[in-house]
Amino acid sequence: MNGRSAEGAIGLDFGTTNTVVALADGAGGSELVEFAGAEATGAVFRSALSFWEEERAWNGIACEGGPWAIAEYLQSPLDSRFVQSFKSVAASPTFERALIFGKPFRFEDFGRLFLQRVVAHAGGRLDARPGRVIVGRPVEYAGARPDPALARERYDLMLKEFGAELHYVYEPLGAAFSYASRLTEPATVLVADFGGGTTDFSIVRVAEPGAERRCVPLASSGVGIAGDRFDRHIVDRLVLPMLGKGGQYRSMGKTLDIPGGWFAEFSDWSRLAQMRNPRTLNELGKLQRSALDPEPIGRMIALIEHEQGFPLYHAVGRLKRALSAEDQAEFHFEGGDIEITAEVRRSDFEGWIADDLRRIEAALESALAVARMEPQAIDRVFLTGGSSLIPAIRALFDRRFGDERIATGGELTSIAHGLALIGGEPDPAIWAA
Repeated sequence: MNGRSAEGAIGLDFGTTNTVVALADGAGGSELVEFAGAEATGAVFRSALSFWEEERAWNGIACEGGPWAIAEYLQSPLDSRFVQSFKSVAASPTFERALIFGKPFRFEDFGRLFLQRVVAHAGGRLDARPGRVIVGRPVEYAGARPDPALARERYDLMLKEFGAELHYVYEPLGAAFSYASRLTEPATVLVADFGGGTTDFSIVRVAEPGAERRCVPLASSGVGIAGDRFDRHIVDRLVLPMLGKGGQYRSMGKTLDIPGGWFAEFSDWSRLAQMRNPRTLNELGKLQRSALDPEPIGRMIALIEHEQGFPLYHAVGRLKRALSAEDQAEFHFEGGDIEITAEVRRSDFEGWIADDLRRIEAALESALAVARMEPQAIDRVFLTGGSSLIPAIRALFDRRFGDERIATGGELTSIAHGLALIGGEPDPAIWAA
């Protein structure tokens, strides 16, 4: 709607790992929403839900979100179901619903409940329904054969009660608006956004301050590889061999390899919590009885039954952060009757993600090709998102563009800030994906 007032406009960066909300101030700026309460972590709200059975709750199941979900889980892990990274199934045609305490939840059900918890913990700043919501979306969705139309349908259902006017904007374009607010002269900017589920690029021409149209998109590209994929490599190398990966079982007189599907599910944060159901545990029990070495499958069952997804996720994240600062770090995980300790060199980790880095670089090449630009035509490179701190990723851009052209900052908040700035524009539909 052209000319609509920016009053009430918000930017919503609903991320695979974290969610951030910013409010347009009506004067060309924006302000992050800080969450309130004992468990609050500033403006960053973990994209997670925790469910538990409660007779007085709707449908007999209560839930919490963000850092409060983590607190609920830690208080009673065996009586709760912890769900994280559910954004990664938004575009998946194979995901229909997940069973939580026997009740089916679709993606949009998770999303609506999650947004309700975001509003509840925003200290009253989101109580009024926003007039205009600028929602970030990846250039390419995560998952095998993602369906963008399906993701849009699910997002619409998730957000239909959240805002009156919805606009979807590529996440790196939101970051470009945020970075442009720092610039005092025209520049051609490459934005690289490294999220939990996807890596996205936008090339934007930024005009001088005060220009009628400050940012003009030239090209965008993306790939469904980012932080969660890197996590899976760590789990694959350090955890799954102790849970039966590479093992064998007997069936109808034959010795067969244990199917890899069990391990793919276990290493996917969006699916791990769903494995704690009677059918899956029964099938794993059968596999344990027929395995040549049943002990590793027993460990997997114990980890699932004891709801160890979050502690495992935390241990993996701790290792990644340590390897961003040190050449070697210790991986340590203990839970569900299993303890794993291993020294990991940064060079090992970089070897595990080498193929992923090549695909990320190919997506970068694609953006440059669409814009018909060589690397030397890019004046500034802005890296954002948590995985941008990984040294191998930073080295990729140093090599292509030179350290002097690279800027960082606001790794977790820049997208929401920029989306809110777009919400303050007279016609945000110009930048819609």
